[in-house]
Amino acid sequence: MNALATSSAVLAVVLAGAALGAILRRVLPPTHMSEDSKDVVKLGIGVIATLAALVLGLLIASAKGSFDTKSEEIKESAARIIVLDRTLRQYGPETVPIRETLRSAVLSKVNLHWVEGTGMPDAEALGNATSEVSSIERMQQMLWMLAPTSELQRALRARAVQLSAELSQMRWMLLEQKGSSIALPFVVVLVFWLAVIFGSFGLFAPPNATVYSVIFICALSVSSAIFLILELDRPFDGLLMIPDAPLRSAIGELSR
Repeated sequence: MNALATSSAVLAVVLAGAALGAILRRVLPPTHMSEDSKDVVKLGIGVIATLAALVLGLLIASAKGSFDTKSEEIKESAARIIVLDRTLRQYGPETVPIRETLRSAVLSKVNLHWVEGTGMPDAEALGNATSEVSSIERMQQMLWMLAPTSELQRALRARAVQLSAELSQMRWMLLEQKGSSIALPFVVVLVFWLAVIFGSFGLFAPPNATVYSVIFICALSVSSAIFLILELDRPFDGLLMIPDAPLRSAIGELSR
């Protein structure tokens, strides 16, 4: 889901609900606008507003948790890359080709293109993924081809193999998490509830510029919350994209 387009649609639907409420205010019989009727409607809208607040809070918590998890995984990957490079450096000069392969693989990941894939055809994205997997597998094969001559080198090779396996696993985990973690029915039901709530605003609010301005600001605030939720749910592109600073820091360490 495109965050800006979806939030704009939410704004339009919510304002349409308020407009429908204002129209109903003019056409309903006076008995339907009695104080007793208003009390019952307000109680029902209160229930819907509570449900909408719970779902909105759930979506925000889910999106923020997903964003933080992926951000931490990027940082952990960068840390493992640095540790792997230092491990290979301690092993000896024969690991220089492996370190070059590692550096090339990390350079291709800057700007998070390794998990982004936005606007990229499926075949091209699969080709890039296969190429990066080949780089990782080639590095792992080079590690297994090392011939340690001491206990220290055997321990360092085992540690390097473990780190490379963890990097490969984490990369595939990020690729699997690239999709949305927010179910579309949640958003649809939430928008319907919001439209009903704003319809009650238009139904009971006096028709003046101040009231209409407040309703518009409230609708804009709600649609902005939906926008932030959708942006947090897509951390590898958009305005709230996870920074690639950890990977750039890792490249700096690899270049030493």
